[in-house]
Amino acid sequence: MSLPDLASHHSEQMLMRAKLGDELSFNALVGVWYKRIYNFSYKYFVDHDMATEVSQRTFIKMYDKLSDLEDNSKFKSWLYIIALNVCREEGRKKSRVAKMFVSENDESNSPQQTEMVDSVAHTLEQAELSQIVIDSLNILSDEQKEVILMKEYEGLKFREIAEVLNVSENTVKSRLYYGLGNMKKILVKNRAFNESYGYGK
Repeated sequence: MSLPDLASHHSEQMLMRAKLGDELSFNALVGVWYKRIYNFSYKYFVDHDMATEVSQRTFIKMYDKLSDLEDNSKFKSWLYIIALNVCREEGRKKSRVAKMFVSENDESNSPQQTEMVDSVAHTLEQAELSQIVIDSLNILSDEQKEVILMKEYEGLKFREIAEVLNVSENTVKSRLYYGLGNMKKILVKNRAFNESYGYGK
């Protein structure tokens, strides 16, 4: 049984007991899902401290809002909604701090930083993100980045992603299609990618 299936299988009964106020079941539920939420947050920011902060805040919010969850079968997408919202909040904070830093120092991001990209075709199948793919993802719009992370790395179904983002499945598929397409366009322009995978020869 895969990790996602195992988590879902054990979560059902834990969830029912946790909603009734069973602290042990809530803690067990967190234990089942913490790694997935941490991994999602880490891929979003590529920063251990940020991922830890997001994970902690996610489960605090889960604790506060658990009684509001009406359909237990929606728990997975419901939890990712919380995690994604926390990621977005932290991202906005990080962006404001970065803008202040740049303003104070009168500096801008170097072209080298924004051009650090790698082959999406090769690396999306790997368990870990390479630094070049991380930079490539960060060039994309948040809408495209979020869909790629949830579909390609977290293994969420189109229906689940649609529930998380509150959009149609066709919108999710469109964002995934254009997101991967944009990544590939970035990749073929990158010298490191061309040299590594023989493009442009």
